[in-house]
Amino acid sequence: MIGIIFAPEPPWWLVRKNRLEEAKAALRRLTSPGRIEFDADQAITLMVVTTESERETGTGTRYIDCFRAVDLRRTSIACCCWGIQILSGTGLRIYSTYFYQQAGLPTEQAFTMSIIQYALGIAGVFVAWILLPRFGRRTIYLWGLGILAVVLLVIGGLGVADSRSPSPADSSASSGLAWSIGSMLIVYTFFYDVTIGPVCYSLVAEIPSVRLRSKSIVLARITYNILNIVSNIITPYMLNPSAWNWGAKAGFFYGGTCVLSFVYTYFCIPEPSGRTYAELNILFQRNVPARSFAKTHVDLAEARALDTDNSKND
Repeated sequence: MIGIIFAPEPPWWLVRKNRLEEAKAALRRLTSPGRIEFDADQAITLMVVTTESERETGTGTRYIDCFRAVDLRRTSIACCCWGIQILSGTGLRIYSTYFYQQAGLPTEQAFTMSIIQYALGIAGVFVAWILLPRFGRRTIYLWGLGILAVVLLVIGGLGVADSRSPSPADSSASSGLAWSIGSMLIVYTFFYDVTIGPVCYSLVAEIPSVRLRSKSIVLARITYNILNIVSNIITPYMLNPSAWNWGAKAGFFYGGTCVLSFVYTYFCIPEPSGRTYAELNILFQRNVPARSFAKTHVDLAEARALDTDNSKND
């Protein structure tokens, strides 16, 4: 609460309210003087141009507008980006201590593994800070989903091997499988927090149009919460011996949803890295395929002139 008191208003919101001087002051507060070459006047001008371009092309400001024309595509991508956090198997990570127990680890060691898991998750976010400026969001998302799918399928395979083992639960073979399963979940957590976990927030913020961003983010978070409710209901059933008793074989289920998420990302999630919001607007308006976003040239001056002509004709 204290931090929010001192936080500036978002410059984009101030531009939409035509409070340009306040927007410029807020923008300067949000930048690091001396570290980058930055022209506040030029940035505000670009914000104004982007906002006017969206207004001229019919982008509204109501929730219903999120489901109209080109904004329907942008809203669905934002919703799926957040939904993929659940579909990529984070349910197993949330119930990690219980998962470790059902995999065969003693309670104390299961708790210790969970602490290690969260510590590596923090380290993973630090790695993401380094990767984000150097690689595209789409690239990190694709690689992350690919790695997570492999890890989850390996967990499922180890669960099958454990269930077929004729040895007693306290045997060295069964104990080795339990530690292997636990180690793979730690590997999963690390790569999740390097890729899908933090990168999702960039995509959800960058994909929607400026005028509908807050509403698109609300809808995306609702999608996340709905899928999270479903995951939190079915995951305990998967792991509980008195219910479905899948144990580590639950990795096959989330491995499958992770593969589907990979396919969706490849065909539907574009690369917003290095693009201004005005450029993204043009690419979406032209209905450029997601795989072609990164290599499609955009001439902002030409596009602005075209939008103005279309507005006059209308």
